[in-house]
Amino acid sequence: MKLREILKSDYVKLAIMLLIFAISTFAFWYGLKAGLRAEYPLCGVASGSMEPILKVGDIIIVQGLNPDKINAAPAPDGDIIVFYRPKGGVPDPSDLIVHRAIDKSTRGNITYFKTKGDANFGSDSWEVPEDHLIGRVVSLRVPMTGFITFLMRTPAGILVILPMLVVIIIDWVHFPREKHHES
Repeated sequence: MKLREILKSDYVKLAIMLLIFAISTFAFWYGLKAGLRAEYPLCGVASGSMEPILKVGDIIIVQGLNPDKINAAPAPDGDIIVFYRPKGGVPDPSDLIVHRAIDKSTRGNITYFKTKGDANFGSDSWEVPEDHLIGRVVSLRVPMTGFITFLMRTPAGILVILPMLVVIIIDWVHFPREKHHES
């Protein structure tokens, strides 16, 4: 079989499309991480603590930056930040929080943030050290798309989302149907 014939095969076309999709997704994610200087440039909002500004299921764009650039002030003036929940001084990568920075202080060359969810009655019980900071929210709300990020964090979600993406890609390929000739 010649290369030209192999490349015309529907299965080869599908494999090439899947490879292009995988490379594009990888390039998009790592391009966002590099461009926005954030470990998690896209985050889903998991609770209603920032309503009405951010709703559950919204996706937000996060930019990493120097802690000195964070504006800490009561709502609506303070920056909304994303950070790891402080647990015994150790960042917990499985628990990201999106709250407003309402105050900041410096002790021993480390900046700490006092935070509060806009919908919460009081401020949070912790102070967020700068090494727990992921970044500042730079784009508010792409509604309902954050649920995809929640699904992709679980094995069951991956088993649901990936086959759906494969079906979409297969549909894009549009396998030619053989025409039956009547005699």
